[in-house]
Parts: sequence; structure tokens; C-alpha cells
Amino acid sequence: MTRISYIFSILFLVLHLSCEKRMEQISKTSEISNRLEKKAILDALHNETKAAFGRDYEVWKTYWVHRSQISKTYMNFTDNTFSEMNSWKEIDDFVRTYFENHPEPAPPPAQPENVKVEIYGTGAWVSYEIMDQVFGEKRETRLMEKEDGQWKIAGMHTTIYGFKRGK
Repeated sequence: MTRISYIFSILFLVLHLSCEKRMEQISKTSEISNRLEKKAILDALHNETKAAFGRDYEVWKTYWVHRSQISKTYMNFTDNTFSEMNSWKEIDDFVRTYFENHPEPAPPPAQPENVKVEIYGTGAWVSYEIMDQVFGEKRETRLMEKEDGQWKIAGMHTTIYGFKRGK
């Protein structure tokens, strides 16, 4: 092996090892960032739920995107009802009226386990199942958007199965 080949081989090896180490650092940083974003998303959902059950309208609305293209739907198989709201105005009007008609706070449901969170840049898809003390088994899906550094709800779908659904 010539001296130049030997030098290039060593340079290539050093370059390769430093790139590999840098890729490991980038991967670890990305993993940490992803965990922090997931925690921020789950905290936002928990705080929104806490505000809703506590009937704190002013806090509740800070966890929602205020645009016309958001939605909130409920499908209740126990009583065959369905509701759909397709804009911030509809959601806001519904919740504000509900809080006025039902001003007493209620205990929030337990935190869901096995929450699936998929993050896509400034958007995220969240889904989970939970046993609700009032409605029974529920599946919820939330579409989240990061707005001004804060995760907010841009879409919500709840399916209520009740207490008699077998798996």
C-alpha cells in the first residue's frame, strides 16, 4: 500500500467514525425531543380535560385551535346518538352553553393508559381507549397542532360503546 493510499484510508476511517458518532447524537437528540413533545401533548390533553370537567371555560378554550376547519364529533352506541360540530364557533357555542347549563364541576376521568401518539412536525395524531365511570368504554382520537409553541386540539372524535361491549 502506498503512503498516499494509507493516509487516505486513515482519513476515510476517521471521517466515517466521526459521522457515525454524529448520527448517533442526532438520533438520541431526536428521541429526547420526541419524548418531550409527547409529554407536552399529553399534558395539554390532560389540562384541557381537567378544565372541561372543572367547568373552567377560559382555561378550556386555550387548549383548542380557533379556526373554522376544526371538528368535534361524538358517536354514542348506547343511545344511538351522534353529534358533530365543524368549526371553532360551533364547538365554542356548544361547550359554553353546556357549561352554563351544567355549572357544577365533575370529577375528570382517569388518565388513559396505552396512549398512541404519532407526531408529524407541528401536527400529531393521538388515540386511546378508556373506561369512563359514566359512559363505559370509550375510544377517543385527537388531532393536535402546535400553535405558537403550544399543542392544541384541532379535532376530536369520541366513540362511546357503553358497559356491555365485549372484547
